[in-house]
Amino acid sequence: MKEKIYLYPVWVRVWHWLNALLFLLLVATGLSMQYASQGSHLIPFKFSVTVHNISGIILIVNFLFFAFANSFTWNGKYYKIPRKGYAKMLWKQILYYSWGIFKKEAKPFPITQERKFNPLQQFSYIIAMYILIPLIIISGVGLLFPEITLTVLFGKSGIWLTDLFHQFLGFFLTIFWLIHLYFCTIGKTATSNFKSMVDGWH
Repeated sequence: MKEKIYLYPVWVRVWHWLNALLFLLLVATGLSMQYASQGSHLIPFKFSVTVHNISGIILIVNFLFFAFANSFTWNGKYYKIPRKGYAKMLWKQILYYSWGIFKKEAKPFPITQERKFNPLQQFSYIIAMYILIPLIIISGVGLLFPEITLTVLFGKSGIWLTDLFHQFLGFFLTIFWLIHLYFCTIGKTATSNFKSMVDGWH
C-alpha cells in the first residue's frame, strides 16, 4: 500500500472550492446574459448581472489571496518550472496521456511531496491561474467600470472589444475547467482525486 501524502492544506481546499463555485456562477450567469433576448433568458437578466458582478469581485479577492499565499507558503514551489529539460518532460507526459495511459504504463511523473503536479498539469495551471485569470479579471473590471475603458481602439468600440476579449477568455477557461474535471477522474478511482480535495490527503 502506498503512503498517503498530505498535499492540500485547509486554505488550498477552501480556495479551490470557492474558486470552483465562483466559476460556475460566472459561467452560468455569463451565458445567460450573452444569450438573453426579449422575454427569453436562462436566468432573469438583472439577477444575472448582479450575481455575475458580485461573483467577479469575490473572484478577484480569492485570486489575490491565492497569489499572496503561493508567494509565502511552500505551495508556491509547485508552480515553479524547472530550468532544464522541461520541454522533454512535457512531451513525455503528453505521450503518456495520449498513449501510455491506455496501455496501463506507469506514470512518468508520480505525485510526491516534492512534485504535486505532473509537467503538463503544472504548465496548464500556470497558464490558467497566472495568465488567463488575471486577464479575465482585468477585462471584467473594464466592463464593470466602463469609464476606465478606452472609448475607441483600432477603430472599434473599446467596450465591445473588451467584452469580446472577456468572452474569449471565458470560453478558454471553460474548456480548461472541463478538461480539468475529466483528468480529475483519472486517479486510483474515479472519485479519489475529488476526495483528496475534501480531506487533503493523496
